[in-house]
Amino acid sequence: MDLIGTIAASIRRERTRAGLSLTELAKRAGIAKSTLSQLENGSGNPSVETLWALGAALGVPFSHLVDPPRPTTRVIRAGEGPATHAEHADYTAVVLATCPPGARRDIYRIVFQPGEPRLSAPHLPGTVEHAVLATGHALIGPADAPVELRPGDYLSYPGDAPHSFRALVPDTSAVMVMEHI
Repeated sequence: MDLIGTIAASIRRERTRAGLSLTELAKRAGIAKSTLSQLENGSGNPSVETLWALGAALGVPFSHLVDPPRPTTRVIRAGEGPATHAEHADYTAVVLATCPPGARRDIYRIVFQPGEPRLSAPHLPGTVEHAVLATGHALIGPADAPVELRPGDYLSYPGDAPHSFRALVPDTSAVMVMEHI
């Protein structure tokens, strides 16, 4: 199944699980009902921001909406995987692993370019993000106090408060782990 098909099936599954109508979920996520309908029908192309808003409205991590069911052994080569893109920044998130039942973490590979920062609204309460810069040079962390990172640097910060990513050089990449309570 392609990424758009996976997203469509995941949104329908989670909306049904939550017992929400299209109208109610659209209202909670702050998106148009027609947009939600298109997404559920597999004809939309959601941004990272839209998927985060839907995840928050459904009470599930972002990764539950984009990660297809996986086999026991999984290899994701560089440049592959379910990628989603930000609306206002040159920022791409690729889900590498999601939480199996009972676990509370998701792993992402992030690639971003200089320009507008990727500003993230707070995620579910208790979320903590961990970032390891792989390549480049970046400012990452709390929106009001991002930290300058170079390759190999590690940072942990509250994901349930506004935060941002800003590449200072081209082709900056990081591995990010999100913990959910």
